[in-house]
Amino acid sequence: MEYRRLGSTELEVSAVSFGTWAIGGDWGPVDEDEAVRAIYRAIDLGVNFFDTADIYGGGRSEELLRKTTADKADEIFIATKFCRAGDLHDPANYSEKQVREYCEGSLKRLGRERIDLYQIHCPPTEILRDGSVFEVLDKLQQEGKIRYYGVSVESVEEALICMEYPGVRALQVIFNIFRQKLIDELFPVAKEKGVGLLARVPLASGLLTGKFTKESRFAEDDHRNYNRDGQAFNVGETFAGLPFEKGVELADQLRWIAEGRGSMARAALRWILEFDAVSCVIPGFKTVAQVEENVAALDVPGFSPEEMARLARFYRDEVAQHIRGPY
Repeated sequence: MEYRRLGSTELEVSAVSFGTWAIGGDWGPVDEDEAVRAIYRAIDLGVNFFDTADIYGGGRSEELLRKTTADKADEIFIATKFCRAGDLHDPANYSEKQVREYCEGSLKRLGRERIDLYQIHCPPTEILRDGSVFEVLDKLQQEGKIRYYGVSVESVEEALICMEYPGVRALQVIFNIFRQKLIDELFPVAKEKGVGLLARVPLASGLLTGKFTKESRFAEDDHRNYNRDGQAFNVGETFAGLPFEKGVELADQLRWIAEGRGSMARAALRWILEFDAVSCVIPGFKTVAQVEENVAALDVPGFSPEEMARLARFYRDEVAQHIRGPY
């Protein structure tokens, strides 16, 4: 396993870490026993960082992490998120009273005394501009309830706003071969300010595995069905903001990245890790096999300068015009 510093914190996190949205819900059926085995397998492979949220499965993801990591608080770092259980646009949702309630609920479900990274979960831009919530997080940090705090954002604009607050030590961003805007507009600033970046939606909700066709269908409770056009939340969270059929066409044009790298998924994750501004990539998982496949990205060849340039042109000429939602 490769480890990277999370920004200017002292946390050294596994370059391939994992998000737990899929094992909580919104990605079709979940076998909890298999999910537990998958977490243990990730830890066996050297993964020491998991990202979750209080709303994933109504707390189920946090509870699964308690079951598997509560006795490893000094070895396994946990990031969780808050705010989406309430009214996102109501300032009261970010009050000290409410944030404390969210925090205590997560601590209980995680079976921990401190959260390693506490993140605001994709709040509206106006909440970030106001900044009052960061004062609340400063208090929780001073009290030892949280170790560091950060924000999961939807756009470069929001990321830049967050980095105006010195307490923000990490940002969770949508970054993959289909979403390259961050490279020039965000990465240099994050490196300068010592802000760690967690790359979410790294496989574009599965598009970059190359396993879908235009006829692929998803379960009713899978966000790739009910949010494919942004009906439930930001469209960028599903297929990286691409219309599904167009995403399948674009993924087909990328099959060459798998040559010599075993699979498109491994290659797509490896590409993200070519950027030193990225602290870790956090693909989702539901099975042991998916964990093993994602971690295997560390063992495949990197990308040559020519290949990187080819993928940059591909994004600029073929992809960017089709991305929907703020980014």
